[in-house]
Amino acid sequence: MAPNIIVVLTDDHGQWATGCYGNREIHTPTLDNLAATGVTMLNAFTPSPVCSPARACFFTGLFPSQHGVHDWIHPDFEEPAWLNRPTIAHILQENGYTTALCGKWHLGQNQQPQQGFDYWSAVDRNYPPKDGVYINDVGEAIQRRGYNTQLITDDAVDFLRSHETDKPFFLFVGYFGTHSPWSGHPERLVEQYRNCTFDNVPDGPVYSGGRLTGESLAPTRLNRSEALAQYYASVTHIDEGVGRILDELDAQRLRDDTLIVYTADHGLNCGQHGIWGKGNGTRPLNMLEESIRIPLIVNCPGTRGDTPSDNRIGMKPGSYNGWVLGGQRRTEFVDHTDLFTTLLDYAGVPPVDDSPGRSFLPMLQAGKGLPDWKDSQIAEYGPVRMIRTEKYKLVLREPSGKNELYDLDADPAETRNLYTAELAVELTTRLEAFFEAYATPDHDGRNAERLRQHNYVEAWRGEIS
Repeated sequence: MAPNIIVVLTDDHGQWATGCYGNREIHTPTLDNLAATGVTMLNAFTPSPVCSPARACFFTGLFPSQHGVHDWIHPDFEEPAWLNRPTIAHILQENGYTTALCGKWHLGQNQQPQQGFDYWSAVDRNYPPKDGVYINDVGEAIQRRGYNTQLITDDAVDFLRSHETDKPFFLFVGYFGTHSPWSGHPERLVEQYRNCTFDNVPDGPVYSGGRLTGESLAPTRLNRSEALAQYYASVTHIDEGVGRILDELDAQRLRDDTLIVYTADHGLNCGQHGIWGKGNGTRPLNMLEESIRIPLIVNCPGTRGDTPSDNRIGMKPGSYNGWVLGGQRRTEFVDHTDLFTTLLDYAGVPPVDDSPGRSFLPMLQAGKGLPDWKDSQIAEYGPVRMIRTEKYKLVLREPSGKNELYDLDADPAETRNLYTAELAVELTTRLEAFFEAYATPDHDGRNAERLRQHNYVEAWRGEIS
């Protein structure tokens, strides 16, 4: 039988807000343990720094200029987020998996279960810390009481207890406690952070590339320390939820046969650069490191298939039976499309032909780098495009706007814009070549304002200069 897969994809969880990524004050013992015994991808990025496009990238393995979702989808919008595009849930379901979603979907048609999922419990709209409305398998809206992080965990545990034991499962857990509003989280967790210095949130210069949005201004105007205490508490609460899921796997003796992935749709600024928010925390839209960097932890104890007696999943001797080489901290650039392709590879399913993503499964299992792996990361948000190498970051805003070029070695806070067309020519060529290869005219982000209005575009309409 193929290995089980659990993906925990949290909303608005910046990479910096996790102990295993260097935050000394936040309490994330479960994630830290998964990182220590699994693989931590240090240079994991989102293809788009806002919710719905990033989620569509994970589910389809495509960039926004391929799948066509360029901004967060309004909850009242009920058309499909994409047309006739199989998701990873569809693909795994067709290959014998039982599939489930618990928590946040945010890709259109929130009021009904989505095709490709056998089990469905999705929050309907809005994302308060407590008391959510959930849509069940038959499309009923149910008001539930309690902290939503706990309710989502309850659903995940219920699925694990009721799934078909003769089939592998794919479980997607969409926590959203880290999303605004940064208030109302369990006092038992918030209180432990009220005396923190929040050293990992530098009080540096305000972003010079544009003006702050209303969301960015509100927490700093009210109480920065309290907002940070609430945000840190939300991360710890999610960490507890992941721990409960792991405990249930242990109780069912499924831990060795289940791949655990922890990641986020995109990053978040919690005061860095003066911003509270992600790519749409400023006008024009930004591609700051805190907005695009995400945690990505992969863990599976498994067993090595070095002998036929170890070969529980039916793989050839010498291969790995779901096993991930623990203790790795890898520096390769990866994103959601790479994760999509890696999970298909892990499940023994062929890749999607038009996905830019590439499987990094050999890194996870053998601990070795892959030849000709990419040395840059690309992202987009509407008409804004970015390419980032180890040293430089280029942000292009079209058809007109303020372009940016930063030397990340000399200026990691991205305060000194070095852009000239001459300095940016090589990175511009590489960026344009990527979109020439993958963007489609009907979905190209640079045409987004002229496309059929299939999603919410308030964040960038009229704000590209």
